Amino acid sequence: MLGRLNHVALAVPDLAAAVASYSQTLGARVSAPQALPEHGVTVVFVDVGNTKIELLEPLGANSPIAAFMDKNPSGGMHHLCYEVDDILAARDQLKAAGARVLGDGNPRTGAHGKPVLFLHPKDFFGTLIELEQS
Repeated sequence: MLGRLNHVALAVPDLAAAVASYSQTLGARVSAPQALPEHGVTVVFVDVGNTKIELLEPLGANSPIAAFMDKNPSGGMHHLCYEVDDILAARDQLKAAGARVLGDGNPRTGAHGKPVLFLHPKDFFGTLIELEQS
């Protein structure tokens, strides 16, 4: 079911500082910021060749990552994103196996313009999993 690792997402308290660190200090190629109001975050992607690092900053006080940032004020790893060939088939297989899909269970459009779903971290050893249709 799982394809390649699409990205590792890091929640950060200051996106501009994180971009500066990755681009200037580490010399990485960094995308322009993209506000995703439907997900409550602003994102930037860092290209590391074989995958990406997604830097997430809360977009407003009601951001779904606000509670994460309250617990981790310096930021930290938020989720892993894996590609799947068929997100609906993957969802149905996971639900049949007892995994919990967050939200209403229907895919939403993610930062790459593709359908995404999130899986409950308690079902995957404390790690929030995002699935993205490849």
